[in-house]
Amino acid sequence: MHLEEKTLSSEMIFDGRVVKLFTDKAELENGEIVSREVIKHPGGVCIVPLDSEDNVLMVRQFRYPFQKVLLEIPAGKMEFGENPEECGLRELREETGCTCDSFVSLGRLLPTPAYDSEIIHMYLAAGLHGGTQDLDDDEFLEVKKIPLQKAVEMIMKGEIEDAKTQAALLKTKLLLNR
Repeated sequence: MHLEEKTLSSEMIFDGRVVKLFTDKAELENGEIVSREVIKHPGGVCIVPLDSEDNVLMVRQFRYPFQKVLLEIPAGKMEFGENPEECGLRELREETGCTCDSFVSLGRLLPTPAYDSEIIHMYLAAGLHGGTQDLDDDEFLEVKKIPLQKAVEMIMKGEIEDAKTQAALLKTKLLLNR
């Protein structure tokens, strides 16, 4: 078929706590055999917690691969087969302490489709009710309340680098402007 590649073989070469790495052999439409490296990831969720005054609850946390603290919306990794909405509601409560009246899908994001199977499910949480954070033992973050308009400006200035945060906040802004 045009533009499709047929998987001929797949070998797991790493089975980690977060990802699994495979090397595959694939056949291109012209019959050529190529190697592909594929990361299998269970997927994740991200949530835009928006209060009644259009402030977003964001989190600051250290991101090891980049060796710096990033400003992001709350997010978390799913378990293989986990329901994305349930995961999102859990992550919202764990990271911000909040529950919500409304939890609306903003769609799916494929952050690195060239080599990674990760799908991030994006949600908008509104009608927030405060509570107490319930962070994992190895999770350290600060919650910051930032006006949505300011967060959008920060994205445009390059001050918010995280892709899922950019996509979900910009989609939220467009949705609210309709």
